Amino acid sequence: MAATATDAGLARQFWRRAGRLATSLLSLLITLLGLLAFTFMLSHLSPVDPVQQIAGDHASAATYAQVRHDLGLDQPVIMQFWHYIEHLARGDLGVSRLTNQPVSGDLMRTFPATIELASCAMIFAALFGVTLALLAAWKPGSIVDNLARLISLLGYSVPVFWLGLLGLLLFYAVLHWSAGPGRLDDIWIYTMEPKTGFVLIDSWLSGDPEMFRNAIAHLWLPVLILGLLAMAGITRLLRAALLEESSKEYVTLARAKGAGRGRILLRHIFPNVLGTLITVIALSYATLLEGSVLTETVFAWPGVGRYMTNALFSADVPAILGATLLIGGCFILLNAVADALTWLTDPRTR
Repeated sequence: MAATATDAGLARQFWRRAGRLATSLLSLLITLLGLLAFTFMLSHLSPVDPVQQIAGDHASAATYAQVRHDLGLDQPVIMQFWHYIEHLARGDLGVSRLTNQPVSGDLMRTFPATIELASCAMIFAALFGVTLALLAAWKPGSIVDNLARLISLLGYSVPVFWLGLLGLLLFYAVLHWSAGPGRLDDIWIYTMEPKTGFVLIDSWLSGDPEMFRNAIAHLWLPVLILGLLAMAGITRLLRAALLEESSKEYVTLARAKGAGRGRILLRHIFPNVLGTLITVIALSYATLLEGSVLTETVFAWPGVGRYMTNALFSADVPAILGATLLIGGCFILLNAVADALTWLTDPRTR
């Protein structure tokens, strides 16, 4: 009887978790579908006429009508969206009207540049943001604490495009510390064999140290700009979580037992805010992936952000939807991964 009850309990637990997983997957699918529908409707409100861009300003009425029919724009918006979903279910993202290439191929070509930029910025932000938050929580009200709050305020207040232009002016035009816009100088950009799509890895595999140094010289400034943006959020939220946790009773008990401030911070407080840190880092990384549009535009970085910007100015609906689906999917996936890691690392969430 005991074994039967145990088996029944395990079965109920399995089906409960399976149902929770199915609900989460359905929620993700509905969220992506809603994101696509919203973007699709907004793209049709653009003042740019894609038919006129293709047919030209002096096209006849018959040519204009034929191009409009070929693009499917003579159908109701709901039908256009339904046809897009049908093609999407077959893995077809359509053809970009700007590049005249499949959108999936364009995204595979540009997404590695965005991942490289966002990942390097995230590593920088996580290392310095966590360190600064720990130092600020170790001695509240100190110079380091005030510095952490100042960096957080500047990171949230200063527009990233203005900071990028200022960085180019100072470090590229005046001091010549940065190699400027782009991923590589022209002398190497056409000679490097793109094996992975990541310029740091490809330049390293090329065996040319000058090419690798040039890639770093192009990368460090946009990484610094984006990293400061993410670092501000990580420092602010982690510092607040650490200070809030410092007022709990178990911290008072540890102090009464004679534990040092650093030991309490690292051994008692920090593990209890690890779930918050994981969530903040995951959402910051997703924000860097979707928020690198202005940075990529300022630094002429050939990533998804710049690709989407060009598509928006050209009313390239397939490219806009494909890039939105990619970035939205990454955002939802990182959010789900953060929830799973929090569930695994923090017993209180279970």
